[in-house]
Amino acid sequence: MTDKQLFDPKGLIRDAFAIEGISASECRSIFLDWALGLPPGRDVRADVRPLITHYAGQVPANHPMLDTLRAALEEPATPKRRGGRAGRF
Repeated sequence: MTDKQLFDPKGLIRDAFAIEGISASECRSIFLDWALGLPPGRDVRADVRPLITHYAGQVPANHPMLDTLRAALEEPATPKRRGGRAGRF
């Protein structure tokens, strides 16, 4: 089994890069399917990094799946507002 197969065992990410004219929303949907297929407790970011490294030199830099993978490495935004009674005071 190759390193690529370890991080993309079903080939979802590979297939996304092969689809001509794929949209950003389709890439996000494929990424979600891929992430949900990972074993529980697995670090998604640790699996995304080798995928970016593998595909970065093979596809255009602005490919929507590459953008989706890069976005997965970003820290999630922290909520600014609290709801309910605490939000009114």
